[in-house]
Amino acid sequence: MAAVVEAKPNESAAELLVFNLGSHTTTVETSNKSSPPKPMFIVSPIEQGSYPVILFFPDTCISNNAYSQLFQHISSHGFIVVSPQLYSCMPPCGNNEVDFAAQVTNWLPKGLKSNLPENVEADLNKLVLSGHSRGGTIAFALSLGYACKTRLDQFSALVAVDPVGGTTKCTELNPSILSNNPFNLSFPVTVIGTGLGGVTKCIIPCAPESANHEKFYERSKAPKAHFVTKEYGHMVVLDDSSSNLRSWVMSKCMCAKGKGPREAMRRTVGGIAVAFLKDLFSGNLKNGVFMKIVQDPSVAPAVLDDVDFVQARNYVDFGLPVLWGKIQGRPFHDLYSIN
Repeated sequence: MAAVVEAKPNESAAELLVFNLGSHTTTVETSNKSSPPKPMFIVSPIEQGSYPVILFFPDTCISNNAYSQLFQHISSHGFIVVSPQLYSCMPPCGNNEVDFAAQVTNWLPKGLKSNLPENVEADLNKLVLSGHSRGGTIAFALSLGYACKTRLDQFSALVAVDPVGGTTKCTELNPSILSNNPFNLSFPVTVIGTGLGGVTKCIIPCAPESANHEKFYERSKAPKAHFVTKEYGHMVVLDDSSSNLRSWVMSKCMCAKGKGPREAMRRTVGGIAVAFLKDLFSGNLKNGVFMKIVQDPSVAPAVLDDVDFVQARNYVDFGLPVLWGKIQGRPFHDLYSIN
C-alpha cells in the first residue's frame, strides 16, 4: 500500500534549502512485493528519474516506519530510502543481524524495482549505507565485511545517526565493532551525534560515551565528517508520534530528549545527509552546500557543536574509491582538496 506526500518547500526559510522539503513529491511503499528477505519500508520520489539509494537500518526495538518524516525529507531531495525491519525487538545473537542486512543488500538489484513507482529507477551505483543507533553499527559492520556474502565495493558512502556500539555481551558483534581501530573503509563517512545521548534518563544512557558516535568517528578514515546536535537526545530523530506502540514508548520515555522541537532535529539530520550525498555524487564536496554547513554550522535549524571535516590528503588516502569512481565515471579526484 502506497501513500503520497507532496513536497512543500519553504522558500522563505533563512536556512539552506537542504534543511527544508525538496522539490520531489514522495510516495511511501509498505508492501512486500518480489519477496524481500525482510519487511520493507520504502520512500521514493514519484517523478520519473534515476535516484541514489539509501539503505537505512533502524535502532533496536524501533519500527522502520517510525522514521517516516526523516525519510520523506531526504527522499524529497531526490533519494530512494529503503529501510528493512531486520528483527522485531531484540537483536539476534552474534552476527546474524549483519547477515540479514546483507541479504537485503543482495535483494536490491532484482527486487527493488517492483516496489518503486513507474518510471522511477534505483541507481545502485550510488548505494549509501545508513542507520540510527544500533542500525548505525550494522551499517558500519556491513561495510567492514562482517556479513558472509556481500560485495564491499558496491557501497559509495555511509551516514550514521548517533551510532552506538554493543554495550553488553548480548548485543556485541563478533568481533566487537569498536575493536576495529581504525575502520578500513573505502568511501566517505559522515557521523551525526547527539549532545544528550550520554545523559541517563532510565537505568543507563541510550548512547553511553564508551560506545557512542565519537568512537565511530575516531575510527573512520578520511574523508570523514562529524556533527553533534548539542541540545538533542538519542531518539529525537524519530517521528513526532509513531503508530507503533513499542517505538512510541522508546521514543518518548527511554532517552533524554532535550528542549528543542523534533522537527528541527530531523531537518538538521536530513539536511546534512542530503548536502553530503548530493555534493559527493556531483563531485563538489569541497565547494558545495555541505562545506557551507561545515564552515558555518549556524545555518542549521538545530544547534551544531563539535563540527569537524577531515579531507583526504592524497591519492593514497582514496584507495578503492579512486578506482571505483573511475569505473563508474564519477570524478572522485575532484571531490576533495589534495594537499
